[in-house]
Parts: sequence; structure tokens; C-alpha cells
Amino acid sequence: MSSYLTWDRIKNTDFSETKINSLYNEGYLFTRIGKGIMDQTRSARIDLNKFNLSSENKRILKKMENARMEIKPIPLLDYEWSVHKMGKDFYEKKFGPEIFSAQKIKELITDKEKSNFNRLFVFSINDKPAGYCITLETDEILHYSYPFYQLSLHIGMGMMTKAVAWAKEKNKKYVYLGSAQRPTDVYKFQFEGMEWFDGKQWMNDIKKLKEILKN
Repeated sequence: MSSYLTWDRIKNTDFSETKINSLYNEGYLFTRIGKGIMDQTRSARIDLNKFNLSSENKRILKKMENARMEIKPIPLLDYEWSVHKMGKDFYEKKFGPEIFSAQKIKELITDKEKSNFNRLFVFSINDKPAGYCITLETDEILHYSYPFYQLSLHIGMGMMTKAVAWAKEKNKKYVYLGSAQRPTDVYKFQFEGMEWFDGKQWMNDIKKLKEILKN
């Protein structure tokens, strides 16, 4: 994670929704580093006014018909160790050891003094936990931040698509999907209305972004 693209880092102390919405619009994203810590980066978001489900989005949702999505408040009161075990296993297998510790995952979900996030999206299949995403919700935005799931289920895009569809139904303005900094991040740009922050303004030239990521 040392290669994470960061143009600026601030410690925000104003947690009003108005301030948070404004900072996200300036390319800042809350991090897991510490309470109030925000990085300005090549943020990626969906303008939900321009978003409609594509045939591919619908195909993915069709595969998720048996998956139930529940939204729980953070800090989570009925926390179980199996949550951070799933998260640790996911990040270790997908990105390598020591990327995301079990303790940090638990902290983000249970400790409001150390976490910048306020919603846990819980996905279950046949009433069994299948995946989670640590998120931030305000009146205007959803930051779909730290997803993890049972890798054998291959539900990553399904989870994200269900969350985006939910945000659209709730009349949010934007869904933020983290940063665009690696060639593999183009998977985030499968949604209509995608745009990215170039350090000064929001851009919707996806071809240009792919060239940047390639280099």
C-alpha cells in the first residue's frame, strides 16, 4: 500500500455531512489510517444522475438474486470474530500479507473513535455470511470503501453493483469507489456516469484515464 497515490493529506475535524460532501467533491477520501485522515487522490465516482443499469449490470444482479443485502450501523454492536477473519483472509490472498490486519478491520467496524465509516453492508447467501463492505454514507454520497468476501463465491462485482443500485434508489448524488491508480482499477468503470478526479477537476474521459493507468 506504500504506492498509494496521494496528492495531499489532511486531518478533517468537521464531520458534518455538508463538510464531508464538499471534501469528497474536492477529491479527498476518508482512509483507514486514523480518525479524520483524508487523502486527496485520483478518486473515482459514479454520477448517479447519469447512471442507469446496463445490460451487463443487470446480468450481474441476476446472478445475485439469491444474495441478501443488509445495511447495519457502525459501530456494529453484534460484531463477531468471523467478520475480521473473512476480511484478513480476503486481503491476504488477494493482495498479500500485512496489507489489512484483522485488528484494523475490527477497529473500523466497532470503534467510532478510530473509524471514519458509519455503515456495514452485509451480504448473505442462504442465510450464511458471504461478504461485507465497510462504507460511509451521507445524505448525498455512498463511499463503497473496503469490500471483502469469500473468494470462492466470486461476488465482488455483484456486491458493488447491488450497492450502487441501492444508492440510486435512495436518491444519492454520487457513489465513490476509491481511487484509480493501477491498470486493474478499470473494473470500477463498468458503470454509466463514471468520472475521475485529475487533481483539479472531475473528468469523464475514460480513454484518457486508461492511458494514464497503463503508464
